[in-house]
Amino acid sequence: MLHNLHPQPADKILMLMAEYRADPRSDKIDLGVGVYKDATGNTPVMRAVKEAERRILADQTTKAYTGLAGDPAFGTAIRDLVLGDSVAADRVACVATPGGTGAIRQALELIRMATPEATIWLSNPTWPNHPSIIKYLGMKMAEYRYFDNATRGVDFDGLMADLDALKAGDVVLLHGCCHNPTGANLTSDQMAQVIALMQDRGAVPFVDIAYQGFGDGLEADAQITRQIAAAFDNCLIAASCSKNFGIYRERTGALMAIAKDADQQALAQQNLAFLNRQNYSFPPDHGARVVTTILTDPALRAEWEAELEETRLSMLGLRQQLADELKRLTNSDRFDFLAHHRGMFSRLGATPEQVAAMRADNGIYMVGDSRFNVAGLNAQSVPVLAQAIVTAGI
Repeated sequence: MLHNLHPQPADKILMLMAEYRADPRSDKIDLGVGVYKDATGNTPVMRAVKEAERRILADQTTKAYTGLAGDPAFGTAIRDLVLGDSVAADRVACVATPGGTGAIRQALELIRMATPEATIWLSNPTWPNHPSIIKYLGMKMAEYRYFDNATRGVDFDGLMADLDALKAGDVVLLHGCCHNPTGANLTSDQMAQVIALMQDRGAVPFVDIAYQGFGDGLEADAQITRQIAAAFDNCLIAASCSKNFGIYRERTGALMAIAKDADQQALAQQNLAFLNRQNYSFPPDHGARVVTTILTDPALRAEWEAELEETRLSMLGLRQQLADELKRLTNSDRFDFLAHHRGMFSRLGATPEQVAAMRADNGIYMVGDSRFNVAGLNAQSVPVLAQAIVTAGI
């Protein structure tokens, strides 16, 4: 049996991590892996998470299964965090998933069950796991232009021109905030035009929101998702708790399906539970319980929000420092986009050859398409990166 298997394409980010570890240089800089790091290069456990875990350890009396959808309290907490009051609660079906990736996979499985002929539209570029999972499932896929390599902003005209080809039942995958890998986001006015076009074509939105709280703030980062959710009878939302709660290894996420009414919600809820049963039965609970404990306790939530804001402001400060240093070195404002992007990532618009030169000459590791993790920087490494960018001729 096993001799019939074929080698699978290597994950570029995992390959980059291996190259970084093998590099003996002490001054190397890791800007590839997508995790938050503090000024010392550590990915800390949040104070609120530590306290929530202490309480859970002290009070938990069982490790029995929760339910196929996970703990209902987690579903309520994550729904309120992402959607607020933008959609009636009785229209939202929700299941816990193993991280945001699990939510994306379950959403695609649900789409395949409901509308197997649908085409999934992805931004170009997008998170590499999006097209990878779609291809694996054998689903139809198309791309819409998104990033303008010249301006390092959104190619909105190209986006609208491409989405003009939408057909009824097609699904458009949108990033709720902090677009990965570019850091360039649609404005609310631009999203209103996208929504109007999708409504006219009868398309369905699928929102991936993985960085709520990392961009302009916890509530501000939810506004685009809420704007989309409020405009459609049906909408899918994959939410991740990995970044904003810093619980990467706990694999905590949720899939929400917004239905037209309560009857349709019950049907969607039953099908989501069915899909969980087929793929992994009961979702992991520890991370979900940590999130629920934090979001339902006013003091813990305030502590978490304060620490999340520290994280957000730290990344904004690094963005501004890098943009300012590049302006000083080049006497040009062409890198100001770095301060305008949001979230953990930006895309420089460099060629793979320029990225490779920075890796070889300066020990700076970023993905070949020039996506780099802003949180991998600190005050001392920002000037090093800025000089490398200038030397590489970007």
